[in-house]
Amino acid sequence: MLRMNAEGALLPSGGYRKLRSYGVAEALYDAKVAFCDRFIPKGSRTHDQMVQAARSGARNIGEGSGAAATSRKTEMKLTNVALASLKDELIPDYESFLRQRGLPVWDKDAAAALETRRALRDETFLDGLAVLAAEAAPETVANTLICAAHQATYLLRRQLEAQERDFLEQGGFTERLYSARSAARKSDGSDKSDGSDRSDRAAPECPVCGKPMRRRTAHTGPHAGEPFWGCSGWPACRGLMQIKGESDPSDKSDPSDPSDKQGRGRNQ
Repeated sequence: MLRMNAEGALLPSGGYRKLRSYGVAEALYDAKVAFCDRFIPKGSRTHDQMVQAARSGARNIGEGSGAAATSRKTEMKLTNVALASLKDELIPDYESFLRQRGLPVWDKDAAAALETRRALRDETFLDGLAVLAAEAAPETVANTLICAAHQATYLLRRQLEAQERDFLEQGGFTERLYSARSAARKSDGSDKSDGSDRSDRAAPECPVCGKPMRRRTAHTGPHAGEPFWGCSGWPACRGLMQIKGESDPSDKSDPSDPSDKQGRGRNQ
């Protein structure tokens, strides 16, 4: 699983192959291919749709896990797509198969269903679902795969609930990105701007025309090297202001002196 440090912007993502939900969904996909090849005419639309329903369950788990790095919303959306594919497509497909052939759908508390659920805890049994789908009696095949699909949907619901809790408690990528940027600025000292930065952020409005002023530094004349506020509309507007805590340029030059730039001997 991809993990970032506490100040990193990317959210934890990946590692889906270790998820139990993915393992069951992948086994269901392999078993569905074997089931359809055995019972549904190849090349038919029904064959393709049934296989795609199982594939969607597995692939959307992986895609959602990868998307988690930058979008919890996408992760939850794709996890829910995987859940819906199994719950609302795959399970009904198997139930229809049994019903249309006059075969029973096992009650969840029936002995065969309970035994199957216990067997599904064994990785070896889970890995053998495709072989079972290709060889076992139709009733056993369909009901076993229904049990496996119910297990997968249960796990995906729990997974979706956990993703929601993580989002509510830790926020999403945008919040993490802002926090990471703030932490980085503090750690390298880049948030400690110099006096000119502070002055720029507090730039006043021009007392003459109302436009925002800009911090300037005189390059020529008797005030060379001194900072001052100059109107951003210069040369149309020659409004000037003293920068607090620094000398007032108005006491040293004549605004009408044509040798002074912007009326104070300072270049814009």
